[in-house]
Amino acid sequence: MPRIDLSLPELWEYHPELPEPPDVDAFWARTLAEQSAYPLHASFEPVDNGLVAVDTYDLTFAGFGGDPVHGWLHLPAAPLRGDGRLPGVVQFQGYNGGRGMPHEHVFWAAAGYAHLVMDTRGQGSGWTTGATGDPHGSGPSTPGFLTRGIGHPDAHFYRRVFVDAVRAVAVLRDHELVDARRVAVTGISQGGGIALAAGALAEGVVAVMPDVPFLCDFRRAADLPTLDPYAEIGRYLSAHRDEVELVFATLAHFDGAILDRRATAPALFSVAVMDTICPPSTVFAAYRSYGGPKDIAVYEFNDHEGGGPYQQARQAAWLAGVLS
Repeated sequence: MPRIDLSLPELWEYHPELPEPPDVDAFWARTLAEQSAYPLHASFEPVDNGLVAVDTYDLTFAGFGGDPVHGWLHLPAAPLRGDGRLPGVVQFQGYNGGRGMPHEHVFWAAAGYAHLVMDTRGQGSGWTTGATGDPHGSGPSTPGFLTRGIGHPDAHFYRRVFVDAVRAVAVLRDHELVDARRVAVTGISQGGGIALAAGALAEGVVAVMPDVPFLCDFRRAADLPTLDPYAEIGRYLSAHRDEVELVFATLAHFDGAILDRRATAPALFSVAVMDTICPPSTVFAAYRSYGGPKDIAVYEFNDHEGGGPYQQARQAAWLAGVLS
């Protein structure tokens, strides 16, 4: 498969100095302060997942603006839990994927963790199903989610999603069976970008595992021959020719390579050198800017599938080491 980005030696040297919006910290402080007015109102209804080693609960909690956000809470089955509180993992989903069916995402529960799988609002009709709507409108946008509310950070789609993610972390940390001092976040692609945001914005995150993360170094991604979702930016700007500065100024408030400077927890990244969806240079931009201890797994001959089961095994061993 062709490589659309820098060579691996060049990637190791890539460290862009992305300018921060002057109001980015105030923007997120205000956003999170506004959302604190809404109680979490988390509810957990047991469901039959067809499995004997994992118990699953249908989760609903109040996300951005008090909107209901759905997910699953998976726990090791009662006989396997032991007496102590469980470490936890919050998982965020890839672009246009939802929480799926109750048995789809149970790896971390099978490994002994309390595992919260968060729906992404408005998504879940692409490669797996979702149950969470997004009741907030936006101005003109190109099909997809990346340019929804592009005219102002307050209106942007990912403002709502990142708040949902912060509150999902709080839900898991508040659960009676969970050790609030040992909660990690993870996700692939869009999920990886959301995990970076949660690591930067949420309280109490002790480890961050972003795989081939999306939502990083937007300007470079838009300048490369990428596939969707980054291609949505170019399509929008091909029509709105006078909004280039406005678009990238808005997106900078949600850029993982800017927000993650504020993260302090250990992180394990992954990157695929032949990735045509999340170009490796954008991942390296986020990796190099990350504020806490960090490592990165490099898959030289993979596209956006990245490390797949290899990376999952590496994550399990790495997280066990961090939590120990």
